[in-house]
Amino acid sequence: MTIRRMDNVSIVVEDLDRCIAFFVELGLSLEGRMPIEEEWAGRVTGVRGQRVEIAMLRTPDGHSRIELSRFDAPAIASDHRMAPVNALGYLRVMFTVEDIDDTLQRLSQLGAQLVDEVVNYRDIYRLCYIRGPEGILIGLAQQLTP
Repeated sequence: MTIRRMDNVSIVVEDLDRCIAFFVELGLSLEGRMPIEEEWAGRVTGVRGQRVEIAMLRTPDGHSRIELSRFDAPAIASDHRMAPVNALGYLRVMFTVEDIDDTLQRLSQLGAQLVDEVVNYRDIYRLCYIRGPEGILIGLAQQLTP
């Protein structure tokens, strides 16, 4: 076997505090936050001279994490946060929630907006996409059948 488990998904953001608050409200736990400026980091990412602050947030089941990164240097190279869902590359992160209506209500208070509508998929799931802070695309799924 090659892979043991997925460790994290990284999302680059401008406003780290706002994005942390959003993901904590969604149900993730903030594990830690720290600056990374050491030379080794640029050798991993290929972005030499980087100065970045990261925050690690763990999912409630304890199996996965979201890494939020804010780059202070070098300057951001490109911005594709508001790309449509049929754009190439990273699309979205999806979470299973207990109550999609309650989740939407709570996240809308933090600026989340429904992309289109909540749909019923074959009486198995209720599904939707939302845009969170900075246009981050998040999928939400509520299982209807056990």
